[in-house]
Amino acid sequence: MTTMSASIKEKISSTRVSSVLNRDVKQFGKKYLFDGDDETCWNSDQGSPQWIQVEFKVPVIIQELHLQFQGGFAGKDCIIEGAQSGEELTKLADFYPEDVNKTQIFSVEKETSVSLLRITFNNSTDFFGRITVYKLDIVGSSTS
Repeated sequence: MTTMSASIKEKISSTRVSSVLNRDVKQFGKKYLFDGDDETCWNSDQGSPQWIQVEFKVPVIIQELHLQFQGGFAGKDCIIEGAQSGEELTKLADFYPEDVNKTQIFSVEKETSVSLLRITFNNSTDFFGRITVYKLDIVGSSTS
C-alpha cells in the first residue's frame, strides 16, 4: 500500500551524474542538486546526453519531478526511467522542459515501483550541451 505523496529526497541512498563542469565538484557537484540553496547548482560538462541517476534505500513510486534549470542551460527532449535493483531501466515518461529559470513540474503517470531513477537530458538549450540544475526534488511515495 502506498502512502501519501511528498518529497522523497530523504529516501535517496546515492546520486550519480554524467559529468561535472571542468570536474569542479566543489563548485558544481551533484551534492547541490538536493541542498535547497538557490545559489548552488549541478553543472554538467559539455556533450549530450547528460543524466542524473538516483538510487533509493527502499522501493518508491515516482509521481513528479520538480526541476529548476538555469535559462540557456535547460534540458530538451528528456526521459525519466526507472528500475528495480539489478533490472534494466524502463521508460516511465518523456518530458520537455521550457528554457526558463523557474521550477517546472513534470508528472509521471506510470505508477511503477522503482529503486533506481534516471533522468536523461538528450539535448540541451545550450549550444555545447551543458545542463545546469539549481533544484531537483522527487515527489512520490514509499511502497514499503
